[in-house]
Amino acid sequence: MIVVDTDVLIEILDKKSEFGQKALSRIKESMEPFAITSLTLHEMLYGKIKKAKDISDALQLNVLSYTKEDATLSASLEYGAEAQGRTVSRIDSMIAAITINYGAKLYTNNTKDFKDFESLKFF
Repeated sequence: MIVVDTDVLIEILDKKSEFGQKALSRIKESMEPFAITSLTLHEMLYGKIKKAKDISDALQLNVLSYTKEDATLSASLEYGAEAQGRTVSRIDSMIAAITINYGAKLYTNNTKDFKDFESLKFF
């Protein structure tokens, strides 16, 4: 499974950019199922509502919820990075936890934001 991060989803749904079209093609060609996290959905909806854009396309996507198991892993990932003297985004640790717990790969252009989560795989 591929978990599509907010930055890639914005390019596909909102900007409809050349990168977004290539990203969508890459996902389709992989023939793997794909989804977004509930956190990514929040970020997309917030951005679309703020800009008074239609939200129906984002609401049609497969969404992976944030569970108790994800909260446990996310807290551990965040603490582990901080114990090493690195600051990580809480939302990024939550997205990483969902992706890891699903045994999925994250499709993002912001790999540097996720570099502290060693068990996370990228698409």
